[in-house]
Amino acid sequence: MRFPMLFPGQGSHAVGMGADLVAAYPAARQVFEQADAWLGYALSALCFEGPLETLTETHHAQPALLVHSVATLAVLRQHGIEPSVVAGHSLGEYSALVAAGSLEYRAALQIVRRRGQLMFESGVRTPGTMAAVIGLDADAITTVCEQVGNLGVCELANLNAPGQIVISGSVPAVEAALPLLKAAGAKLAKRLNVSGAFHSSLMQEPARELAAYLDTFECRDARVPVVCNVTATATQQATVLRERLKRQITAPVRWSESMQTLQGIDASPVLEVGTGNVLKGLHRRIHPDTRCSSVGERAALDAFLAEIATAPGSA
Repeated sequence: MRFPMLFPGQGSHAVGMGADLVAAYPAARQVFEQADAWLGYALSALCFEGPLETLTETHHAQPALLVHSVATLAVLRQHGIEPSVVAGHSLGEYSALVAAGSLEYRAALQIVRRRGQLMFESGVRTPGTMAAVIGLDADAITTVCEQVGNLGVCELANLNAPGQIVISGSVPAVEAALPLLKAAGAKLAKRLNVSGAFHSSLMQEPARELAAYLDTFECRDARVPVVCNVTATATQQATVLRERLKRQITAPVRWSESMQTLQGIDASPVLEVGTGNVLKGLHRRIHPDTRCSSVGERAALDAFLAEIATAPGSA
């Protein structure tokens, strides 16, 4: 049985993530144990017990989210559930590539650990920030970004859903944009608690370093279509997937368009595979008539598996 699958990105992490799955499913436990062994420290304990401040650090949060998604995927696969098409929000694209068979789990774990380190270090060297904007379209926000351009970088970073966009850039420029966005009609314009200007041109240096690191790992053709953040189009070609990953942390996440593409490939009910339900909420705004289920917690996963087991034709 196949479903479209979505994989969450940074910001979805929470203390306790994956603990209930590991307690219930040996397949999930194995995924976390492998991560601990490969990373050389107890990431599982950090996920299950915190503290939140340490888990939130980019170089921990990014591997943690990948591991929880892969653990959830392992349980789904044990029950005969595979992806038909995949997409991941920013960091989640690496989880999507594991699900699609393009990246090995161990390779993806090493890459996202390095990705988190590079992004954190860049934020220390070149301070930046991000802000959520609710209630304005991309053109109106772009106009404001241009108005504060003399103060530094201010760019669209995440086009998450209609009327839900994130901007990114230098601290003075983003802060100056906030009152202008509110004056333009935004219902909300608020800085986010992040350590850098992700998905902006301020990430060019870590993007170059990450691109060189990516080239040291094998990337295979995907078994199912992967809808990529930077183009909002799907591909299964390894060379194209690699090049789009290299552009990812400097380019906007075109999530709303990506969900239109995903829906065009498979309009079946969608699964959010991993921590939290952020993508479920976005999907509801983009495609209110298509069901999206978050299955990263044991209760939700068990309920979904029970529903599938009793569905007509499931035998």
